[in-house]
Amino acid sequence: MAHSYRRRSRMGALLGAFTAAALAVGALATTSTADAASTGGAVSTAKSSAAAVPAHAVTGYWQNFDNGATVQKLADVPDAYDIVAIAFADATATPGAVDFTLDSAGLGGYTEDAFKADIKAKQAAGKSVIISIGGEKGTIQVNDAASAGNFADSVYALMQEYGFDGVDIDLENGLNSTYMSQALKSLAGKAGDGFVLTMAPQTIDMQSTSAEYFKTALAVKDILTVVNMQYYNSGSMLGCDGKVYSQGTVDFLTALACIQLEGGLDPSQVGIGTPASSSAAGGGYVAPSVVNDALDCLTKGTNCGSFKPSKTYSGLRGAMTWSTNWDASSGNAWSSAVGPHVDGL
Repeated sequence: MAHSYRRRSRMGALLGAFTAAALAVGALATTSTADAASTGGAVSTAKSSAAAVPAHAVTGYWQNFDNGATVQKLADVPDAYDIVAIAFADATATPGAVDFTLDSAGLGGYTEDAFKADIKAKQAAGKSVIISIGGEKGTIQVNDAASAGNFADSVYALMQEYGFDGVDIDLENGLNSTYMSQALKSLAGKAGDGFVLTMAPQTIDMQSTSAEYFKTALAVKDILTVVNMQYYNSGSMLGCDGKVYSQGTVDFLTALACIQLEGGLDPSQVGIGTPASSSAAGGGYVAPSVVNDALDCLTKGTNCGSFKPSKTYSGLRGAMTWSTNWDASSGNAWSSAVGPHVDGL
C-alpha cells in the first residue's frame, strides 16, 4: 500500500495505458445481473467459511514497526475494527515462503506471549486477526508450483503459531494470478472453516478484469472475504464510466469501486481503503465523512458526487484504513466516524 512506511505515487503515469481496459469495464454494467447471479453460490460459501466476519466490516492495519505513528499493542486497537491485519510478514530465503517476527524492541518491549494473548482476546471479542503479506517493500514472489506450496505451508504455520484467522495479500510489486490463486486455495484447504482472506491491491491493479490482481480475486472468490483496494497514493484513475477521477474525492471512491462491483466481485467482497490521516499516505487522504458519503452513495444512492452508480449495492462489505496506528495518532477520528457508519449500513 504504500502500506508501509510512507507511500509512493507512481500510478498516475500509467493511466493512459489503461484507458481502453477501463472503458471496456464500463461495458460490464450490461452483464452485472448475470455476474451477481453467477457469484451467488460463491458468496454464500465465502460467508459460511468466514463466519466471524460481520456482513459489514471495518478492516485496519496494525503496524509491527514504529514509523512515527502511535505505537500500539494489539489490545489498544479500538473495537470498531472487525478485522485487524498485522503488517507485515517478511520473505525468507525459500522462494514463496514467509515468516513473521514481532518487533518487540520497536514496540516498547511488547512480548510474543502478550501479543498472542491479545490475539486471543480480540478473537474472543468477535474480531478476526490476520497476517498481511507484502506491503510497499515486500518482495514475496509466488510464480511456480513450488513457491505456491511454500507460501501456503509457511502462512499456515504462522496461523498455527500465532492463532491468525487468515491472510491479507498486499503485494505491491507484482503478482502471478495462476500461482497465487493456487497458493491461496491450498492454504484455505489447510485452514478449513473460519478462514479469512482479504486483499489490498493498488488502484492500478484493479482497473481491468485482465489485470493479475483482479484475476486472482475472481479466481478465489469462493474463499474471498473482501478486497479493500487502496484509494490513495494513486493519482487520477478511470472510473467504470470511462471518465477520469482525481484521488481525494468521493467520486474517486465510488467510480473506482464500481469497476470491482460490475467486474464480477460480489458487493460483500468490496471495501473502500483510505488513509486514517493525511500523515498516513503521500496523497489521496479524504476526511472520514467523505468515506461515509461514498458508502452511502454505493449502498443507498445518496450523498454521491458527480458520479452516481446506476444501481445500489446494499451488501457492500465496508471500509479499511491504513493504519490503526495513524488512526490513534489522530485520536481515533477515522474509526470513531467510519466504524458506526459501517455497522449501520
